[in-house]
Parts: sequence; structure tokens; C-alpha cells
Amino acid sequence: MSDPTSSVFKRLFLLLLLAFCAFLAAAYYFATQPVALKSSPLDFEINPGLGLRGTSRVMTDAGIEMPPWQFTLLGRLLGKATAIKAGSYQVENGVTPFALLEKLTRGDTSQAEIVLIEGKTFADLKQQLDKHPDVRHDSAAFTEVELMAALDIKEGHPEGQFFPDTYLFSKNASDLDILRRAHKNMSSKLAKEWNEREPGLPYRTPYEALIMASIVEKETGREADMAEIAAVFVNRLRTGMMLQTDPSVIYGIKQFDGNLRKSDLLADTAYNTYRHAGLPPTPIAMPGQASLHAALHPPISDNYYFVARGDGSSVFSRTLEEHNRAVARYQKRKDGAG
Repeated sequence: MSDPTSSVFKRLFLLLLLAFCAFLAAAYYFATQPVALKSSPLDFEINPGLGLRGTSRVMTDAGIEMPPWQFTLLGRLLGKATAIKAGSYQVENGVTPFALLEKLTRGDTSQAEIVLIEGKTFADLKQQLDKHPDVRHDSAAFTEVELMAALDIKEGHPEGQFFPDTYLFSKNASDLDILRRAHKNMSSKLAKEWNEREPGLPYRTPYEALIMASIVEKETGREADMAEIAAVFVNRLRTGMMLQTDPSVIYGIKQFDGNLRKSDLLADTAYNTYRHAGLPPTPIAMPGQASLHAALHPPISDNYYFVARGDGSSVFSRTLEEHNRAVARYQKRKDGAG
């Protein structure tokens, strides 16, 4: 005669086993069936520290049609509850909850990029950021003073503070975060060049070297000439000559129409290096790596003048007489150099 209690336990065990199998089957079905999307591709942003439950809600609010609790349960069953990585994500039709969970735990974020170009001004950079469709424009209404404070940059002027490079970022990243990265990059590269600089250069601070690098950057796009151009300006600083660099004068003109006139060279602006000795008060553009290196590693030279040939290269001269001959040959209508 069988034990009634044993029979009940066997039935209960069987029911629990069947229920568990049904649960696993339902979980497997949910995990492997494509979810419906409000649009495809669909973008969403996961903030740091959000957690699995919060991530589930963000995704469903963004237009991924699935019960948040089911996705949360799936993540916990697979041991991935604490492995979600913050960032911007993009999914397309056909994605399953399992594939979505794998994407989130791998940190397979969707990225955008911005290319900062050597020789461009901060105004150019800011306009580029403000127009970028994948950037969150947190600083759009900031004054320059407010921006510098937000970025914790000691020098009060933003010009030249950001290194020109290609920056990858998660979509909807803050413009402040991109600027911080670009400033950190510039600070790092400038510090390295400053620490390895040639002895006896006429710069008191790395910032003065940055100003010189920006001038070199604007004077030529030809890397082979940058070091010699830096040497010319270093020689002028050492002897007390005016720098007489046109790009600095142009930077000080509020609305430059592309034609540098004699009246511009006579105008009393802080950036007019035909009237004021020494370096201008701030950089005049974003210098790249080559111009930074040139400014801090100029060759020993006895040249004090240069003029552009018109093909991108420059002719260097030791004396004003030699220089005037070069000007007459290559730029008859141009007086001076730089």
C-alpha cells in the first residue's frame, strides 16, 4: 500500500517541475523573439548608475515595446544585472531582448565624431559644436567667462585651449565633455613639449609658447617650414623686433573682409604686432602638434624674415635687403613678412 503523503509530494514536485519548465520556456521565448520598435533605427541613452530596472524603463519609454519587468528578470536570470554600461545606443528592427542585453553589457554604444581642425579659431569650434546634431548643447548660452569657469580653465580666454583632433563620443554627449577632453589633450601635449623644450627660448610660460604655436600655425600649413618660421619669430623676440605677423593683426579685426589694408596695420589693437612689441595677449587659433613642436624646438637660425612663395612654401632671409628682393619677386604688392 503506497504512502498518501509520498504521492502528494510526488505530484507537487511534478507540478513544480512542469511550472519551472514552462517558466524557462517562456523566458527563452521572450529572450529570442524580436521586439517591436517605435522606429528603426531607434536611439536611447543610458545614464551612469541607472541599473537594470531603470534601464528597462528608459528603453520602453524610448519606444522598445516589451514589458520592463520581463527584461529586468531576464537580466537577473543571466547574472547581468550589474553589468549594464552607460552610453548612447542604437537598435534596429529584428533585435531580441537577449541581443539587446548583450549589447548593453558589452557597451556596444553608438558613436558620433567631431573633427577639430588646426588653424581654426574658437569661434569656428563653437559654431561647429553648436551645429552638431549629436551633441547636447549645454553651453550654448554661456558667455566665454562662464564657459571657462565651467571647464575650470585658469586662463580667461578660450582661444588655443583645445587640441585639434578627431573626437569620438556617445550621441547626446555634452559639448562641455567634448571641450574638456580637447582641453586636456592640449594641456598634455603642451606640457610635454614644454618639458622637452630647447634651452634659452624667450617664453616665460607654457601659455606664451602656446601663443607662438598659434602664430606659426596661421602663418603656414606647410609642416616643413614651421620650425624655421618659429625660429624667425624667436629671433625677433630676442632682439626686441616687432613680430609683424599679419594673422595676429587679422585676428584683432572684428569683421575681416579678407583684404588686409594699410589702415589695418596702423590700427591700435592689442593684436597689432606692427604697433605692439612682443607676443599678442592670447593665441589666435588652435595650433596642432607640428606647430607646438616647432614653437618649442626651433632650429638655430640667423633668419629674421620670410615671405610666402605662393605655392605653400616660404623664402627665408637674414637681412631686410634680401627680404625686400624676395618680396619683390614673390609678392610685389606685399610689404613686410608674417
